[in-house]
Amino acid sequence: MTLNSPLKQGEVALVGAGPGDANLLTLAAASLIADCDVIVYDALVSDEILGMACADAALVFAGKRGGKPSASQQDICQTLVKLAKEHQRVVRLKGGDPFVFGRGGEEIRALAAENITFRVIPGVTSGIAAPAMAGIPVTDRSVNASLAFLTGHEAEDTSRIDWQALVAAFPVLVIYMGTRNLPNIAARLVDAGMKPETAVAVLHAVSLPTEKQAYGTLADVLNGDLVGISPAIVVIGDVVKERRPWQNFSSLPLNG
Repeated sequence: MTLNSPLKQGEVALVGAGPGDANLLTLAAASLIADCDVIVYDALVSDEILGMACADAALVFAGKRGGKPSASQQDICQTLVKLAKEHQRVVRLKGGDPFVFGRGGEEIRALAAENITFRVIPGVTSGIAAPAMAGIPVTDRSVNASLAFLTGHEAEDTSRIDWQALVAAFPVLVIYMGTRNLPNIAARLVDAGMKPETAVAVLHAVSLPTEKQAYGTLADVLNGDLVGISPAIVVIGDVVKERRPWQNFSSLPLNG
């Protein structure tokens, strides 16, 4: 079997949809999207990619949005199990990569517990793709030898992050779902020793026509001059200063 081999009845493929533009799909992802019975997709999958599904495929929305009514993870897992037991060929389509803040691990555990055959098709994760599309190198030998990925949800009161250790170890941070808690994140980072003048990029829907980018500093976030639109990837660190725009279409500011 190859990664793009046709799905068998009752098989589930967890497929990474990348950052949005269909040209950034893997070949295996494109092949399975075009040849399946059901696509269970999340809120970050673009209409362009859904348009690649075969005409007979059922589309089941299972999106999750912070602060808004959405399917629980348990419901999504149960849906995948149910469809597989009905002998459907299922593509579970997830924005970015299924295993990078995508809860893919929970879903394969649920499938394995029911002895359901599954495969995983990695995707281009947005934490790498969004900065790249914006011309930001997340690693640059003149800036950093380490890089941390984290979720903005960890800025809540129940955070598991040691913020001082984070700031001491990682000069560059890439934050998924960081917009809603961005002021709190900035405050925690500055309190932990990061300089207020540290550069920040807020990248929304990068690679799509609705793309928006905004740039500033942690100080700008704290005083309200740099705000974001959700969902977005937030890049914090001096690599943002190394940005060299290369796209042929303009990006609108998020703030102001």
